[in-house]
Amino acid sequence: MEPGPLTISYAVASDVGQRREANEDSVYTSPRLLAVADGMGGHVAGEVASSGAVAAIAALDERLEAESAKADVEALAAAVADAGARLRAQVEEDSRLQGMGTTLTVLAWDGTSFAVAHVGDSRAYRLREGELTQVTRDHTVVQELVDQGRISPELAMSHPQRSVLTRALQGAGEPEPDLFVVDARPGDRYLICSDGLSDVATPEQLTEVLTTVPTPEEAVQRLVELANAGGGPDNISCIVADVAEANAAD
Repeated sequence: MEPGPLTISYAVASDVGQRREANEDSVYTSPRLLAVADGMGGHVAGEVASSGAVAAIAALDERLEAESAKADVEALAAAVADAGARLRAQVEEDSRLQGMGTTLTVLAWDGTSFAVAHVGDSRAYRLREGELTQVTRDHTVVQELVDQGRISPELAMSHPQRSVLTRALQGAGEPEPDLFVVDARPGDRYLICSDGLSDVATPEQLTEVLTTVPTPEEAVQRLVELANAGGGPDNISCIVADVAEANAAD
């Protein structure tokens, strides 16, 4: 029997963590778009950067809803360019924001697959048949060392420079997002998160939570608890989305 149309159900959680005074992460969710942005640039500026990036995603979502349309990689690329323009305009208006920036990882759902736009070191993972796969690539100095074979992925998790970015959305220059499409199947579970989770939890720990916790709402809470139990050194934001056949979800 042919599978029916696919649908997603999702939940989001964001927490300041154990060592930060403010939460500089921003998140956005809708039936069409799922996004996590992790701001940087010191007090207030990081929050300004991430919220500006998410505002561009919200603007795209409003257009998609008004036009009953679905986003593809070209639409995501335009939204990321819009996010960069918003940050540049904010820096021009307020020089104190100079140097601010943010990561941005966005998944756009079209009913059968996700278009992805990604810049920085927030991450998207896919759990399929018990196997966890990181579908985005970190734009970091340490990831380049891993790619060159100079350090192992295991050492990368504890490397002191693991959060040094090679690409981000900033108030200067043009963004260079990775753009691609990932297929979806019934039973898939997707995780989008800031490095406040992925820098603390091992892939094995993420896999355990994602495979054993039944609902997205419970899963995001458990993941936040996991990161905080590991010291909560940074803000923690995560979205969990489950893919199912529409008739099964009903």
